[in-house]
Amino acid sequence: QVQLVESGGGSVQAGGSLRLSCAAAGRTFSDYAMGWFRQAPEKEREFVAAIRMIGGSTYYANSVKDRFTISRDNAKNTMYLEMSRLTPEDTAVYFCALQVGFANVRPESEYDYWGQGTQVTVSS
Repeated sequence: QVQLVESGGGSVQAGGSLRLSCAAAGRTFSDYAMGWFRQAPEKEREFVAAIRMIGGSTYYANSVKDRFTISRDNAKNTMYLEMSRLTPEDTAVYFCALQVGFANVRPESEYDYWGQGTQVTVSS
């Protein structure tokens, strides 16, 4: 089994920044990807960003590209999401997810493990 633990959520004013972290513990894999999804109130969960832990290829939703940066520390099995120029539309619960192997990183159905989520609230 794999446990994913998110941290770093909180409240910030519009235009501000936050950094989310997701630490993976448990089984290890030779190749996997990690991603961030978010779910705003009364909306479906949506893809935010993802990174392949081998090679470091990154993927972003258009809504966050140029404002968010995803990165990883393989030695710590940890993924980060640096969020800047936040807007109230970024308010959501942010979930960390892990995908074993090599598949399309955008659909949530392609992920095998999920964290509990961390709340991000952006006030205007």
